[in-house]
Amino acid sequence: MQRNVTAWALVAAMAVFGLTIVTVKAQGGDGQRAATSAAPQQGDGAGRAGRGGRGGRGFGGRGRGMDPSEIRSVAAETTAAKYVDPNWQAPRTPWGHPEIAGEYSSDDMRGVPTGRPEQYGTRESLTEEEFLQRARGDEANKYSSVNTETFLRNEYGIRTFGYTSLIVDPPDGQQPPMTAEALARRQAEPERGTFSNVVLADFDNFSLYDRCISRGVPGSVNAVLYGNGVRFVQAPDKIVMTYEMVHESRVIHLDDTPAPGPEVKSWTGFSRGRWEGDTLVVETTHFNEQTATSEDLKLTEWFTRVDPDMVEYRYRIDDPTVYTAPYTVRMMLTTQPNYFVMEYSCHEGNSAVVMGLAGERAYERSAEEARAKGLPIPERAPRNMDVYAGNASGPVREIGFE
Repeated sequence: MQRNVTAWALVAAMAVFGLTIVTVKAQGGDGQRAATSAAPQQGDGAGRAGRGGRGGRGFGGRGRGMDPSEIRSVAAETTAAKYVDPNWQAPRTPWGHPEIAGEYSSDDMRGVPTGRPEQYGTRESLTEEEFLQRARGDEANKYSSVNTETFLRNEYGIRTFGYTSLIVDPPDGQQPPMTAEALARRQAEPERGTFSNVVLADFDNFSLYDRCISRGVPGSVNAVLYGNGVRFVQAPDKIVMTYEMVHESRVIHLDDTPAPGPEVKSWTGFSRGRWEGDTLVVETTHFNEQTATSEDLKLTEWFTRVDPDMVEYRYRIDDPTVYTAPYTVRMMLTTQPNYFVMEYSCHEGNSAVVMGLAGERAYERSAEEARAKGLPIPERAPRNMDVYAGNASGPVREIGFE
């Protein structure tokens, strides 16, 4: 995280109370245009600086965005040391294992879709023209996050990758269909969380994410608004992997530590690792189904350091209870300038939950008072995702600090 405060409690509180986000102006190459502090959609240029952006010459009709920086102008995976020289080897620890210790993030993955758009078919890499369009959009998003956004802060990396999707298997880059059993269960589950429009009337209406418990494995690596850091601490017989957002740490056992019994389930499961050449292979089971797809999930992960600043990360989801076939995701964890994993000061007593419940109790009192007086029941103001979509009621106003 590249700032000195943790914004989760403020963001969640904003979602609960329906505060709107200020509309700001970004001066682009085509003149002034409005841009909200919410993240623009990837690839469509919405909310970005005008053609060429600030300080950019632009590419005429070759797409919206900003001229990419020097480091962003080349597909980052092609610059990795292992790509340039197949004989390159990662540095070694004093005990001889490949070294992956350090702090990385998935911020450079923000521009890569999880599932592959159909027009790419089985192709895993963008063409030069397609890559340029993505790089221009990434550059504009990076500029916006640094210079125009306020307190709903996005973080973008400094590189652009030429992957057509994060999913690489099946070959078409699509997530396999869910089983009939899983679909029925999902449809029967109640909606939860401040990232939905569910009424926050009870503690159980909040998600595990709202409650600062877990984002799950491997979900905690996926790039979101901010806090995408991951730290590896390495020892001869253990590797500890700490996620910045929701501050979870996983212990990967490289020794013969016994696995728990089948009745023991946990948020992050039980992880057993081994080195196969320069690749750390980790197999994890014993998940509870609150954070995993189901308790039958077997997660296999591969970590390979391919550059002083890059760790290639692949994971395979194998859960026959939920998906009709396994699938594999590939991403790159990278270093970022001045980035270090910060404390994520969030816990189950986080004020967003308290204020969400308090707000609903206040609405219930106002509705009861209206009934007693024979007046119309007050309308419940839009909130939660309506805030992010810009549909919240009330005057547009800056969100500040008192």
